[in-house]
Amino acid sequence: MTDTRGPIPSVADRAKPVAAGGPIVAAYFLKDHAVFALGEEALLFVAPDGAEQRVAVHAGGILAVASDGARILTGGDNGRVVATNAKGESETLATDAKHRWIDRVALGPDAIAWSAGKQACVRTARGETKSLDLPSSAGGLAFSPKGLRVAVAHYGGVSLWFPNAQAAPETFAWKGSHLDVMFSPDGRFLVTAMQEAMLHGWRLADAKDMRMSGYSAKVRSMAWTPGGKWLATSGSEQLILWPFQSKDGPMGKQPRMLAPYDKRAVAIACHPRQEIVAVGFEDGMIMLARIEDGAEILARKPGAAPVSALAWSADGGKLAFGTEDGAGGIVDLA
Repeated sequence: MTDTRGPIPSVADRAKPVAAGGPIVAAYFLKDHAVFALGEEALLFVAPDGAEQRVAVHAGGILAVASDGARILTGGDNGRVVATNAKGESETLATDAKHRWIDRVALGPDAIAWSAGKQACVRTARGETKSLDLPSSAGGLAFSPKGLRVAVAHYGGVSLWFPNAQAAPETFAWKGSHLDVMFSPDGRFLVTAMQEAMLHGWRLADAKDMRMSGYSAKVRSMAWTPGGKWLATSGSEQLILWPFQSKDGPMGKQPRMLAPYDKRAVAIACHPRQEIVAVGFEDGMIMLARIEDGAEILARKPGAAPVSALAWSADGGKLAFGTEDGAGGIVDLA
């Protein structure tokens, strides 16, 4: 791809480097601390003044991570589900009786969810635990924004589960392996990333199918812009945005494409207040793209390894990033 654009403004020199010492698998902000989840054992807390604290949460690999802004939930290969708050205090919330790997975790308003093998589990705020047997290992877990219901992606589709109900889960079927799942912020749509280079979705009101294709690779990262107007996704040599403003979502519509590059986008994070998307590429570069006019700002120059984690602070003033070789950083955008 030939880049015919002029010079791109840069804020890359505002980044404060963080040497994680191992692969970074996720990044979040808890209050004013940036937190990097490492591939092995620990969370790395970085205070505004740069002070670092490592918090050991698993005796082994960290396989799944989620956050609601108040705490970070991790699942490990030691069969434990651990919650860590902004003070760095950790608590084991569940332990798999068979010591199976915890491969997926999710946080809801009043519950947590995790999966191990062919089983998904939910623990409510009252400490009650419910489980659901699956046709295959869970590819993804997500809580609905309204009410206690959980979407569980697996081979052949998604099970929409009401843990407090006796009825069998509602099934949304589509052939193939579904590797991740998300509800739209208004709860009207359900979207999965598939083993193939495509997304699939359903309008929940009538189970109408939506097929979103055209990617050059699997979609490994996706996020909603504020209010859920756009679904921003990786998986191609640019940022791909699917429109969800109308009652039909992206059905019959083409995506918008921004930030073209000769490397593939692998990590996505949407600004919490504005329609700006941080895009991490497989060569380590990070670009900020404004949806309104396609304007771009360079947030990190290419490096030695793919971007593996991106996170905005709650006010949108900082961007934390991490890479597969443990090179992290925090960009001050205020």
